[in-house]
This record gives sequence, structure tokens and C-alpha cells, in this order.
Amino acid sequence: MAFQELLDQVGGLGKFQVLQIVLIFPFAMMIICQILLENFTAAIPGHRCWVHILDNDTVSDNDTGILSPDTLLRISIPLDSDLRPEKCHRFIHLQWQLLHLNGTFTNMTEPDKETCLDGWVYDKSSFPSTIVTEWDLVCNYQSQKSIVQSLFMAGMLVGGLIGGHLSDRFGRKLILRWCLLQLTIFGTSAAFVPSFLIYCSLRFLSGCSSIIILTNGIMLIIEWVRPPSKVLAITLIFCALSVGQIVLGGLAFVFREWRTLQLVVSVPFLVFFLSSRWLVESARWLIVNNKPEEGLKALRKVARINGMWNAGDALTMEGLRSIMQDELEAAQIKTTELDLFRIPSLRKRTCLLLFVRFGITLPFYGIMINLQHFGSNIFLFQVVFGALTAIVRGLPLLVQNHMGRRTTQTLFMFLVGLSVLVNTFVPQEMQTLRVALAGMGISFAAASFTGFSVHLLELIPTILRARALGLDTVAGRCGATSSPPLDDPNGVSSHIALDHLWSLSHHCWSCCPLPT
Repeated sequence: MAFQELLDQVGGLGKFQVLQIVLIFPFAMMIICQILLENFTAAIPGHRCWVHILDNDTVSDNDTGILSPDTLLRISIPLDSDLRPEKCHRFIHLQWQLLHLNGTFTNMTEPDKETCLDGWVYDKSSFPSTIVTEWDLVCNYQSQKSIVQSLFMAGMLVGGLIGGHLSDRFGRKLILRWCLLQLTIFGTSAAFVPSFLIYCSLRFLSGCSSIIILTNGIMLIIEWVRPPSKVLAITLIFCALSVGQIVLGGLAFVFREWRTLQLVVSVPFLVFFLSSRWLVESARWLIVNNKPEEGLKALRKVARINGMWNAGDALTMEGLRSIMQDELEAAQIKTTELDLFRIPSLRKRTCLLLFVRFGITLPFYGIMINLQHFGSNIFLFQVVFGALTAIVRGLPLLVQNHMGRRTTQTLFMFLVGLSVLVNTFVPQEMQTLRVALAGMGISFAAASFTGFSVHLLELIPTILRARALGLDTVAGRCGATSSPPLDDPNGVSSHIALDHLWSLSHHCWSCCPLPT
């Protein structure tokens, strides 16, 4: 608690902390746009096979002028079980006899079909261009769309592994600024790539930078506020993520072409890089890393901004060394992630926290990256889900003080699992009910995210906090990467995927005997 004494002297929640949050708020807001970007840039539009008689511009209008496009489509493309043109097959030969059939003949042989050897024709009414239409990621290649999303999450996983080490060694602010510049370069470059492989590589690197920005931004806030105010600060940052979801829905509605949208959500990070020079490095990090003069300078700056003019007498090098003596001695001990597992009680606590984090993330991203599963108006779903999560982000702030951290976490995770379980048994035709249940699941998962982040910071010793946040990020990204696709290209029932989400979220809350 030594550093907390210094915070009390300079102001633990004043004008400076507000300005620091205001600077970091848009970072988090646009990071979630990067995370969920493939909801729109990789949206799968309606499609069918390219057929010569209908789509070849060189065919004379006189050749087929007496037949409507629907008629030509009927003799070229077989119908699926819903009597709609199949998306991945066409007739090898034109089936003229289908024009004269008024009923269904059971003794009629099935015409020979083939895959879309000449490519596909896409419905461009909602999306003029996506990476799916750019590189034909449909039918047998549809799984590659999920690969893009998984690679971004894998990048976040790698970033989580190395981010804690980098921020502990080089400082929160320096690594944050470096990653802001990196994300500007990677994100902007992705808008101009000529090949799918390069695009995947850049999205992986963007994922690495994104999670480091988010983690260091949170640390630059919580290390400047007193413990009673950390819950509020964390809640505000998570609200930024919800606002970002709403912003993404609006931007995607305006900018339908994928390269334009990619550019629009990436260029702002250059502005963030320039504005981040006004952020103040963590004084605690400066002091424990043998930079007491810079730490003292940062503390005096914060005291001046917060109007704590009488703090000048206490903010001396001698006073600082006296207050921080215990923390300085503890800082001489080099820590690693293994230190979280050396003491049995801390090992148990860490394992439970990581498992809970995995269980929260899985259903959240399992729903959020599969918006097309719930209907075609994904712009509206994105905005509605973002608004719902923004509303409930502050719920743990009210509930935790009355019910305790553990009970609140258990309740929210149970409600997440329950909403997913009920959704498993709702027919596809009942779209409104499915969307409502998905909204409930997303809302409770968002509330659980906020409550869990507060719980984790209170259960992990300060000296191991950066390491714990790194492992927490890894567990979260594992959950996000493992999120099953609800629209499986191979025809696996979405009920199986939803049941998978339920089982993990359900067992996760029942296995968390964490201290409160």
C-alpha cells in the first residue's frame, strides 16, 4: 500500500485521472472495431454458381431474350430443400425439360451436377465487396473465413504472451505508443493487399498490437487511481468497448466496401499515436525500475494537474524512498509467470481465474463473431448488442458491493449459460426470440467481463499483476479462438455449437470457488 499513500497525496481520482481516461477511451473504442471487423469485411453475401447462359456478357440478348433470368436460373442451377438455388452446385447440362414440369415426378432421375468451376455470382445489394467476394471464400473454401478470425485471435494470444514482458521492461507508455504506430501501419496496409495470404499475415500482426494496446491502456489507468476507484475506471474502459461496437455498426453501414472500411477503422490509430504523447507513464513503474527522478517528476505533474498544491513538501526524493522502501526491495526480485504457480494457494487462484476467463470469452465471441447466424441485418444487430452491453457494463459496479465479487460472477455466468442453452432449442424460424436470447447472453457476458477484471486485479499481488494480465489475455484469446462457428460450412448443426458454448459457460461458473 506504499504507493497508494503517494496517490492519496497527489490525488487518486481527480482531473488528471479523468484526462488520462479521456485519452485512452478512444483507443479501446477503436480496438473493438478491429476485433469484430470481420463481421462486415468477411460477411458472406448471397451467391450462386456462375453459368454461361445467364452471366456471360458475350451471349446475345436474342439468344435468350424470350426467357426471363429466373427461367434461365431454373434450368441452370438445382434447387435446395427450401426451393432456392443451390449456392455451390450447378447442372452440368442445361435442364430444358424443367420448364415443362408442373409437378414433382418421383420417377425422374436426378440431373448430373458439378461444383462452381467458373466461380460465383454474388448478391451485392448489402455488401459491394468483402474479402469473401474478393477471394471467393465460399462453399469448399468457406472455412478460410474462420481462419482469418482465428488468426487475429491467435495474434492477440501471442501479444498477450509477450506484452507483459515488454511493458515491464520498457514501460507502459512506450510499448503502448509503439503498438499504436504498428497497428496504424498493419491496419492501413491490409486495405491495399493483393493476396489473401498477406491479408491474413497483417491481421495476425494487428491482433498482436491490439491486445497490447488494450492491456497497457488499462494499466496506465488503474496504476494511477486508488483501489476504491479502480472498479469505476475499469467499467469506463469496458464501456468504451461497447461504444466501439455501436460505432463499428454505424461505420460498416456507411462504408460497405471492405477496403474502405478497413482503412476507416485503421487510420485513427495514427491520430491516437500522436495524442498518446500526452499520456503520463506509471510513476510506480518508473520508481521500481530505478528511475525515481522521473517518477517524482510524474507525481509532481499529477499533483499540479489535480490542484494538490500542498503535496510539494512530501514529494521529495527522501520521502519517496522512505515510502517506497518495501516496494523497491520487492522489485529487486525478478518475477515471471511461473511465480503465479509456486505458492499452492496462488496457483489454485490463478488456475481458476484463467479457467473463468476462458469460459466467459468463449460464449461472448461465439455470438459476436457470428452475427449473420441470427439474420441478414447485421448492422442493426451490431448496434443493438453494443447498446445492450453498454447498459449492463455498470451492473457489476452496483451489484458487487452488495453481493460480493464471487457471488456476482457466479450469477452472471449462470445467466450467460442459461440464455445460450435456451437458444439451443429455439427453431431457426423464430428469429426475434433467437436474437433476444443472444442479446441476453451477450449482455450478461459483458457484465461478467467487467466484474471479472475487477476481481482479478484484487486477487493478484501488485508485483505479479502485469504477468497475470498477460496470462489472462492468453486464456481469453484461447476462448475466443475456440469459439465454434455457428454457420458451419460443412453443415454441422448450429445447435451443437450452441450446446458447446452452454456446457463451458455452465461448468465454468460452477467451478470457481474463488475468494471474494
